[in-house]
Amino acid sequence: MNTRTRILQAATALLAESPSGDISTRAVCDAAGVGAPALYRQFGDKEGLLSAVVDNAFDKYLATKRAATPSEDPVQDLRDGWDSHVAFAHANPSYYRLMHSTVVRTAPPAAGEAFRLLSVVLERCAAAGRLKVSTDLAAQMIMTANVGVALLTISQSNTFHDPDLSRRVRDSVHAAVLANPTDQSGNGQPGTGEPHDVDDQAETSRVAAGLAALLRRSPAQSLSNGEATLMQEWLARLSDSPRVDRA
Repeated sequence: MNTRTRILQAATALLAESPSGDISTRAVCDAAGVGAPALYRQFGDKEGLLSAVVDNAFDKYLATKRAATPSEDPVQDLRDGWDSHVAFAHANPSYYRLMHSTVVRTAPPAAGEAFRLLSVVLERCAAAGRLKVSTDLAAQMIMTANVGVALLTISQSNTFHDPDLSRRVRDSVHAAVLANPTDQSGNGQPGTGEPHDVDDQAETSRVAAGLAALLRRSPAQSLSNGEATLMQEWLARLSDSPRVDRA
């Protein structure tokens, strides 16, 4: 085992045992059986070491996401993704706190991959006509809420102790970005075919988000690259336009 790996393994083990989510470089050196110069040669400073540990933690988190097999229901996959995110946080609280800590000032590339994997599921939701905002906005809303719930329930469990809290927040956020399934006319309750009042603006947003996803999947041959880019910009504006409450 090389020096870098020994140091990383020692830091990871100490972090897992740390109630505060912090470790000292001296403790890491002692556990790895190396001197401070060796640590600084490999990682530059403590932040460099923590960044490397965060990279490993994200890789561990992403392993569960990469291994997930998509089902025929993208909305269920979205729910399962939320739940697995929270489960990872509770199983690895010290890693998770560091993954989202301001101690590490630069987000690792793996953090961007986590966002992209969420966006892939949302693209499938949009293509199925189930998304009522753009994929990017939906991913931002869901990731923000998912991380917030996970952090608070592992860091302030005395306050955020409701065992059903994660599901409640999940369903609330999903309701804000997901459209209900409708009958073929798009104007009825699921399975009934009965008319009901439709929020025209919400329906426009849903259709715009779906069309944008379909065009990204299968670009229209009749549009130039510039026209396709402009079309995506227009569709994003339509899907993300602020809702106007009806009196």
